[in-house]
Amino acid sequence: MNSNAVIAIHGGAGTILRSSMSASAEADYHAALQAVLSAAQRVLAEGGSALDAVSVAVRLLEDCPLFNAGHGAVYTAAGTHELDAAIMDGSTLDAGAVCCVTRVRNPILAARSVLEKSEHVLFTGEGAEAFAAAQGLEFVDPAYFDTEARHRQWMLARGQQRAMLDHDGATLASDASLKSAEPTPHEPIDPNRKFGTVGAVALDIHGHLAAATSTGGVTNKQVGRVGDTPLIGAGCYADDATCAVSTTGSGEMFMRMVAAYDVAAQMAYRQVSLQEAAHDVVMNRLPKINGRGGLIAVDAHGNVTLPFNTEGMYRGFARLSEAPETAIYR
Repeated sequence: MNSNAVIAIHGGAGTILRSSMSASAEADYHAALQAVLSAAQRVLAEGGSALDAVSVAVRLLEDCPLFNAGHGAVYTAAGTHELDAAIMDGSTLDAGAVCCVTRVRNPILAARSVLEKSEHVLFTGEGAEAFAAAQGLEFVDPAYFDTEARHRQWMLARGQQRAMLDHDGATLASDASLKSAEPTPHEPIDPNRKFGTVGAVALDIHGHLAAATSTGGVTNKQVGRVGDTPLIGAGCYADDATCAVSTTGSGEMFMRMVAAYDVAAQMAYRQVSLQEAAHDVVMNRLPKINGRGGLIAVDAHGNVTLPFNTEGMYRGFARLSEAPETAIYR
């Protein structure tokens, strides 16, 4: 039995919204992260698999309107929601993913079904929904994903005629129009300068690793755009021989760098530690192509790292029989 079992989660990275930060809003985010960690921690403590733990964690993050996945997902340019998710089992290298789904309540459960019940890895759009329906997963009216805060964020993005992509303080410091029109003033991380993804990585008591990632995409994105989240090796990767990784950031850059896999590859081929590999990807390699964001990762020994190159990242981890630790700022 592995006594180093651990769960780590993230809820997106981005720019701290110092102008209107409230202690109560900050407390809400910490409470949400801690509740998710506690639920996944129980799964591991009861002997559940890493795959089960990350599934539970990401499903709960999808159900929480504070984060951009599931209920609380951002809007596309057409005023709709397109959801992506992926999951990977480090013990077998089996993986499953869905993208551009619009009615599946929990895309991560659809991804898990693909992993377990299909010879394929990735389903898209109507095909993904047909597969999810055949597995008996819960469907909702697309309006279920709506929240007032995300709608205001979308209206602002439409007014700016731009997709709210990989913005951070340096990128938008001079953008007075955005500063004067913050639509959701109670979030610690500015929703207009945030990479909205959620994810989880875990090591279970049996010594196995797993990773999962889910997202509502990018505010005002072009319909049909798919980012790194559902792409194995970019937004999500797990291999018992090295590590489990879930990323959050400017998706196109993480895709071009195959960022999640790069952490595992550096550990395997350069023989470096988890921390060194993750630091190199996030702090050295991604910035060379203006890649912004971060990742969470755990290795087979229970080491955890949560690097990011933005001002903040919603994050936390929990070991067995220890209180969950959560953080937002650097």
